[in-house]
Amino acid sequence: MAFAPMGPEPSFFDALDRHRASLLAMVKRGAGGTPAGVTRVASSSEVLTSIENIIQDIVKSLARNEVPAFTIDNRSRWENIMFEDSVGLQVIPQCTTRKIKSDSPKSIKKFALILKILSMIYKLIQSNTYATKRDIYYMDSQLFGNQATVDSIVDDISCMLKVPRRSLHVLSTSKGLIAGNLRYMEEDGTRVQCAWSASATAVPSNIQGMQNLITDAKFLLIVEKDATFQRLLDDNFCSRMSPCIMVTGKGIPDLNTRLLVKKLWDTFHIPVFTLVDADPYGIEIMCIYKYGSMAMSFEAHSLTVPTIRWLGLLPSDIKRLNIPKDSLIPLTKRDQMKLDSILRRPYITYQPFWKKEMEIMADSKMKAEIQALTFLSSDYLSRVYLPNKLRFGGWI
Repeated sequence: MAFAPMGPEPSFFDALDRHRASLLAMVKRGAGGTPAGVTRVASSSEVLTSIENIIQDIVKSLARNEVPAFTIDNRSRWENIMFEDSVGLQVIPQCTTRKIKSDSPKSIKKFALILKILSMIYKLIQSNTYATKRDIYYMDSQLFGNQATVDSIVDDISCMLKVPRRSLHVLSTSKGLIAGNLRYMEEDGTRVQCAWSASATAVPSNIQGMQNLITDAKFLLIVEKDATFQRLLDDNFCSRMSPCIMVTGKGIPDLNTRLLVKKLWDTFHIPVFTLVDADPYGIEIMCIYKYGSMAMSFEAHSLTVPTIRWLGLLPSDIKRLNIPKDSLIPLTKRDQMKLDSILRRPYITYQPFWKKEMEIMADSKMKAEIQALTFLSSDYLSRVYLPNKLRFGGWI
């Protein structure tokens, strides 16, 4: 055993063990396998050649008195996105494209910025060094204007070259945290013992470099918000429910947190659950972990975990637990628009129980944060709610 068990009796995990058996049977049948033609990790020489080809195309265009342009898949329209239950949201093979032209007032600046960042990436790969998106921004903050511009262009370049961001030698600064029954070795040889840490461990910036992962965990719990994650740590949830792993992306997850969840699923095939607010934006975050996003749909196979289940907070739990109305929050117009948007998405057809929960929310016109459970008792979430959900299979 990698860790000494500290949590409940083995029988407590019967429902989890049955769920894991069904997941393993699904994996054995080949469900969720990597489809053909997806983004793959490319060698440095391949990426350099791709960039050189793009620059040569620009030079040839200029020689022919043509307008140089970058061609990028249009990932902002649902008609260019297909859904596959075992993978998530993906760009369709015949995706329409958009042109970033060098002579258009609307796109000339973006054309120049793509060219600038391509040159930075080329130098990084040539020198076998890495930089974060933040580093790139500060190399010429006045030119880029803001961090979001850099983030968007790096994603566009990754999509244009059909390679994951790490192949560009561009890393993200991690904001996520991990705790519980897990140990691993980082790329530089540093050994990390999450279970022995007094506080949570930061999600590594190089998920691909994680080696020798070891766990006895029965499940992985993704917690939407940092405040809830910290409260569960304070309540010794990981010890009470040991063996388990807990992760938070502190809201909308960054790339590294999503890559970590995917790596843990691929490595251990343990049940993965989400704990989010019973509101449209909590559901949106859960959907990103499970099925991905339009913006990163070209890299879905390396980011999504379609086996994820919704553990809580369910809208139906609000009535079941008699949470008073003054602990709830009315849906805003923006909330209602987000909820309607999610209900129209292609994957909701495959999740009838999720749809029913969202309809309960729409009918009640109310939402609830996880903190609403403190009405019952300050530690109700860690002492009663989550243990009962896990023991009796209260997920959908």
